[in-house]
Amino acid sequence: MTAPQADLIVDRPLVTDGAALWRIAKDSGSLDLNSSYSYLLWCRDFAGTSAVARGADGEPVGFVTGYTRPDRPDTLLVWQVAVDAAQRGRGIAARLLDGLTARVAADRPLTAVETTITPGNTASERLFTSYAARHGAVVERTVLFEAGEFPDGPHDPEVLYRIGPLTPTSH
Repeated sequence: MTAPQADLIVDRPLVTDGAALWRIAKDSGSLDLNSSYSYLLWCRDFAGTSAVARGADGEPVGFVTGYTRPDRPDTLLVWQVAVDAAQRGRGIAARLLDGLTARVAADRPLTAVETTITPGNTASERLFTSYAARHGAVVERTVLFEAGEFPDGPHDPEVLYRIGPLTPTSH
């Protein structure tokens, strides 16, 4: 892994970042691409539970989107994580995830992080298992959505990764 960028800034996304987040997601080659409109809304309505990494020029080079679950407000569900291809291998995704969970935990109790990962997505598996290890938490895996539950054709199952318990000192 290349050394982390010293001039990288992790902060809240702005609505004006929506187009760049859509482009990074589109270029990732692994994410389910949402509409460009949804990225604009996400940057407006879920900026408090999402993060963007900015390079020296202030432009987004990576992002993580998430929300707190309505029925479990102490759980952050991470929706998507993506880093621009030219910036991968520098620990940006880990910095985004650590920065986001620290910011969310400063505002409210945070005891768990959840995400879904399709089987074979090694990069995401490594990101979230290393996050759990850094924070001294356990990873529980269960299938959240079976392949046959998706109405729009073939889709791999989505495996829920629940990471916790997180303690105030672990994030």
